[in-house]
Amino acid sequence: MRKSTPSEIFPERLRAAREMRELSQGALATRAGMQPSAISHFESGTRKPSFENLRRLADALDVSTDYLLGRIKEIAGPATAEQLHRDFDHMSQDDRELAEKIFDVLKNRGQTRNKKG
Repeated sequence: MRKSTPSEIFPERLRAAREMRELSQGALATRAGMQPSAISHFESGTRKPSFENLRRLADALDVSTDYLLGRIKEIAGPATAEQLHRDFDHMSQDDRELAEKIFDVLKNRGQTRNKKG
């Protein structure tokens, strides 16, 4: 099986990150300081972004450039982890314990899925 290249992965990851953030192509373009047509070309794979535009897209979507290029699988990055940590710090002790239990359930579910898949 052939490994996908960043040029093949980037359009899919860009669209997935944009849709996850519930942004239109126009809204993403505005956030990144680009034209909506550029986003359309990037998502269709007809054009590739410059390094600067790649960085601007990653910043606008709050993801890493590594995620957009397919170098890592998870969209969550340090910003997400930091936000979770801040939220956790503001919880009551009872809510912290509940959050830890929920996290353990989700972690175990993910490990089970990985073993099956």
